Order: sequence, then structure tokens, then C-alpha cells
Amino acid sequence: MQHVWEDGGAYALLGPSGCGKTTLLNIISGLVEPSEGKVMFGEQDVTTLSPERRNIGQVFQFPVIYDTMTVFDNLAFPLRNRGMDEGYITRRVNHIAGMLSLEDVLKRRANNLTADAKQKISLGRGLVREDVAAVLFDEPLTVIDPHLKWQLRRKLREIHEQLNLTLVYVTHDQTEALTFADKVVVMLAGQVLQVGTPQALFERPAHTFVGYFIGSPGMNFFDCEVDGSEAVVGDIRVPVDPAMAEAARNAGGRLQLGIRPELIRPAGADEAAHLIKVDKVEDLGDYLLVTGQLGGHEVHVRLDESGTIDSDGLRVVFPVDNALLYADDKLVG
Repeated sequence: MQHVWEDGGAYALLGPSGCGKTTLLNIISGLVEPSEGKVMFGEQDVTTLSPERRNIGQVFQFPVIYDTMTVFDNLAFPLRNRGMDEGYITRRVNHIAGMLSLEDVLKRRANNLTADAKQKISLGRGLVREDVAAVLFDEPLTVIDPHLKWQLRRKLREIHEQLNLTLVYVTHDQTEALTFADKVVVMLAGQVLQVGTPQALFERPAHTFVGYFIGSPGMNFFDCEVDGSEAVVGDIRVPVDPAMAEAARNAGGRLQLGIRPELIRPAGADEAAHLIKVDKVEDLGDYLLVTGQLGGHEVHVRLDESGTIDSDGLRVVFPVDNALLYADDKLVG
């Protein structure tokens, strides 16, 4: 399978620990050579080239800096190592330091700075070169204070927009991935399951794991059969797109109906509806999370804070456009 990542894009590699995110990042950088396949930068085959010859910037989970150097010299090091003019180095270091709010510590040695500041220096060293093919980040905000983590993530987005660099960001945190990236690469057990925009991953997960992993809570899934243009879950019949129903019948295998908690809507007074027997209602601030039973399955529904629940349960509708079918975990149609 071929995956094309566009120059100047912001990508996130997302998945649980051990799924292969860092390995894929290291294949891109040249620290690991793939057992099969090729890595192409444009028309150039770089599969066997070293990281230096690939012209890659990389920022690791824990800061890699020179403690005995000043902050300025740490930021300048990648440029001096390539013989850049000192005037250019000064302008470039000051520019990146301004972006990362490091101007006030440029003359200080790095050894006495906080972990947060050291990681900002590490980020700056990855970003200071203008000529890199890409900058790769391996969970770079893990050691950062939570409030500063949000600020730095926003700052990286601003830097990406200003500098038009290709950025690839590894994380297991869906919030980081969805707020940082133009496109998210969802991985599981060494495989890329889906590459898409945050909206596409939310609205049309290509795999049940993507639906489960993206969202809070994740997508509802129900084992089902298909009868005509309806998914049958126990004694519940849910209308689905006719073309998707036909594709599901042709695919065979284990069939599942999937729908987001946010996309199940309360039924109107005169609408045909499904009744959810409510087990629990959680007030999560700006919305209510309802957990209940439907057709012998647990189901989650996300309601507006003003939503109401009848004494006998919650009457809901599954909109046809939002009810998806999966065969052996893969989206059909």
C-alpha cells in the first residue's frame, strides 16, 4: 500500500503504545531501514540514505541539548555545523527564539533551565533550519507542563503556517493529534488503518478501531444482520444507506452497525423512534452522556445540556447518513 504525504503538510501519527508510530517515524528519518518497500522524497529514493543525507530535523521525547552551551549556541549549532554565515545565524536564531518565547534566556547556559525550557530549545533546534525536507517530532510534549503543552501545540501550528515546513508529529493523545494535524495517520499493530482529516476520521472511520479510538466516548458498534436496506440489531431495525447495505451483504463476514454518540439524535414527538433503557446519565459540563441498553447492546448518546429524558427512557433516531456498516471491522460502501 502506498501513502503519499504532501510537502508542507502537518501530519500526526496516532495510536496506542507499541503500535509502530516511532518505528514509522524512524523509517522516515533513516534511523531504521524498512524490511520491504521504499521511502521516496519526491522522485528521490532515500530508503538507504542516512538521516544526514535525508536533510531531516528530528525532535525526541526527551530534550537533546548541550547543557554547557548558551541557549543561543544550542539553537545556532545546526546552522554552524553547516557553515552558515554568522549574520544569517543570528537573524534565524532570534526569529525562532521569538516564536518560542526564548528571547529572555538566549544568553543563559542551558544546564540550569527547567525541563519545559529545555524542550523548547530542542524544538527550536529542530525548526531553526529552513532547508529541511521535514521536521519529525516523537511525542515532544510528554515532559511539558499540561498548560504549557497546550500553548506549545498552538505555537507549533502557528510556526507551521508561517514557515510552511512539513511536520510529522507522533502522539498517543487524540486531542494533540486532532488539534495539531491537517491529516492524522491512525495506526494499530504496525499497520496504517486510515489517513485522513480529523473530520473524515470522525465522520467516516475506515475501521472499527478508528471509530473506537477517535472520540470521547468512541463510536457505538452493534453486531447486526442486513435485511433489505435495514440493519437488524436484536429486535431493532435501523435504516441504512441502500448502497451500503448491498455492499455489506456482498462483503459477508462479521457485520456491525456503527454510529457516533453525538450523531444519535432525540426523536421528535411524532417520529418513529427507538427507546433506550437508560442506565446512567453523566453531566460533563456542556453536554450529558447517556449510557443505556438498545437491542441487547450497551449504547452511548451525547445530549445537549438542555436535553430531557422521559421516565421510560430516551427516544432516539439513528439518521441514515450517520449509520455506517462494517464487515470484519472495515467500512463498506
